[in-house]
Amino acid sequence: MQRLIFDYSPVYFLLCAALGVGYAWLLYTAKYTWGKTLNRILFSLRALLASALLILLLGPVLRQTTNIFEQPTLVFLIDNSRSIKERTDTAKLLTGLRVEAGKLKNFDWSIEWSTLDGVSDSIQFNHRSSDLSSALKETTNRFEGRNLAGIILVSDGIYNNGVSPLYQPLRVPVHVVGVGDTTQRADLVMKNVAYNRVVYQGNKYPLRAEVGVSGLPDVDITVRVRHQGKVIHQLTKNAEGKTLLDFDFQLDAGAQGIQRLEIQIDQHPREINIANNRSTAFIEIVEGKKKILAIASSPHPDLKALRTVVEKNSNYEFLVHLAGIRELPAATLAGQDIDLVIAHQSPDQEGMTTSLLTNLLRAKVPALIIIGDRTKLQALPASGVPITFEPSGQRDEVQPVLNPGFQDLGFSTNLSTLVGRYPPVNVPFGKFTLPMSVKPILYQRIGNLVTERPLLFLADQESHKIGVLVGDGIWKWRLSEFQETGKTIGFDELLSKVLQYLSTKDDRRKFRSFPLQQEFASDGPVVMESQVFNDLFEPIYGNTIEIELLNEEGKASVYHYVTGPGSSSRYRVAGLKEGIYRYTSSTELKGKRETAKGEFLVVEQSQESRNLTADFSLLRKLSAGTAGKFYRDNELAELSKDLAVNKAQTTIHSEENFNPLINLKWVFFLLLLLISVEWFLRKFAGSY
Repeated sequence: MQRLIFDYSPVYFLLCAALGVGYAWLLYTAKYTWGKTLNRILFSLRALLASALLILLLGPVLRQTTNIFEQPTLVFLIDNSRSIKERTDTAKLLTGLRVEAGKLKNFDWSIEWSTLDGVSDSIQFNHRSSDLSSALKETTNRFEGRNLAGIILVSDGIYNNGVSPLYQPLRVPVHVVGVGDTTQRADLVMKNVAYNRVVYQGNKYPLRAEVGVSGLPDVDITVRVRHQGKVIHQLTKNAEGKTLLDFDFQLDAGAQGIQRLEIQIDQHPREINIANNRSTAFIEIVEGKKKILAIASSPHPDLKALRTVVEKNSNYEFLVHLAGIRELPAATLAGQDIDLVIAHQSPDQEGMTTSLLTNLLRAKVPALIIIGDRTKLQALPASGVPITFEPSGQRDEVQPVLNPGFQDLGFSTNLSTLVGRYPPVNVPFGKFTLPMSVKPILYQRIGNLVTERPLLFLADQESHKIGVLVGDGIWKWRLSEFQETGKTIGFDELLSKVLQYLSTKDDRRKFRSFPLQQEFASDGPVVMESQVFNDLFEPIYGNTIEIELLNEEGKASVYHYVTGPGSSSRYRVAGLKEGIYRYTSSTELKGKRETAKGEFLVVEQSQESRNLTADFSLLRKLSAGTAGKFYRDNELAELSKDLAVNKAQTTIHSEENFNPLINLKWVFFLLLLLISVEWFLRKFAGSY
């Protein structure tokens, strides 16, 4: 539908027409050499052309309304997990679904296809886990704004990732096609294996195997733990009518490194599915914990907040020395076994911790110095702390602001927002001097003014690292964040990364090679990164890297690649089976062979084999809760009939376009035609 819109009164258009006619009359009332009929035609053409040009100068706009009819859309969401393939003829299932989809197209339904991972070009039932809730949510999000009339979920109702699909709010009906076998069979299932991922050499550690029992009410069940093919522990229990049994083991932590344990249930003769009778645990045995020593002259809530952060990392041990209150042995305070010292308000005004801090810093122990109202500011430089104060005896309240230019510790993007809302802390008021090499992490903000005075900074000394927090009361930050968000993610991230950086010794090797993570899934690639540096520790490229991978059977595989900037420093290895792999990377640097060694694990994702009993009860509840219907896979014809009868309404979308009439091409060509015809007739009649 089209309509002209005018911004001026119609009187102006009458005036334009009058001017056009007047101009044509003046032109064609003079003597002419052609006939009266031709003169009238030429007069009309010129009057029409002149009037149209004048009207176009007034800027009329053409409003065009277009109606778009969108057919209702049905999405066939296929649960393409491995459990479907175990109990269903998938080729027959897909053929039946495509036949019914073709019938629905004949009734003007628009048909779309999707799977758990969104890929619909070639549906392969090889997905290693089932997250029905996320698949339904992503499907509705993908068709947001379109005429989505329903989802046809083809599934066995088994989910082993995410939340129950019953808790997923949906705005469209979900019609469910149930596939698989609902028969309850005799089965023993390794439901879960609970254990500590990191244990310490020489200790005993617990491991619990949770065994699900189905259809075997009164049998003896044996669970064995194997290491390198040998049984190192086993337990036997009677089911006694229970559906879940716990088997608790106490195991010895032997040699350092990653150890692989296989936990297996002895097969019962009535079992059909034995793929879910086993599980694998990978235990990393380490030499000992890093020791973090906190020294102070008196108790303070800051120490409690720091302890909470430190003890979230199982690799750290938190020690507290309160001078004159709770003192540690002299051997511990010597510093040989200390990886980081936290000096809270030390050196203190009473001198109770000054000599201890000085000795630890002289022993090159990394330190985090927290300055408070009990700190003796004049003693900081003599103790080895890189800051000089000219105190005024007054204190100020400042809020923290994250330094946007500090990228060394890789803080998350939302940390700046969280830190900016922390309450003020007390800092000394007065002039202070810092080395040029310090790296500010937090700046001080007074009111709305962000100053250049650091609140938290790092300084690299000759052979150790020092961090300085120019204020106390950080416990308020933790409480404030918890009150606002119910969590302490920002506070924990800020402090844990600072403590980790300070307690980690610098890697001065010129060749480094390492996996991007310690654990990889067997269906994805293992990614190795290699870095080569010159004498100035600047990255250099073009080196050939050789990576040798050794599996648990002692079989070696060798890979080569050449480093380059960006992602070219990484190498991907696909197709590795489950197990522990030890790697040796090497390259040639200045005529010398440099090497790097380590290990990583590849874990098989076997969630789909643990439960093969279809859950039609869940699927019926899902369809009923969304005003949909439930069908068995042999009732597909009923599905298409019901949807053909209850077809959703077509949606009409209207679009309006406003185009100035002078911009339309057909107007230009119409005017060109008028002037061309007039010119041709005048020429043909012998004039110009």
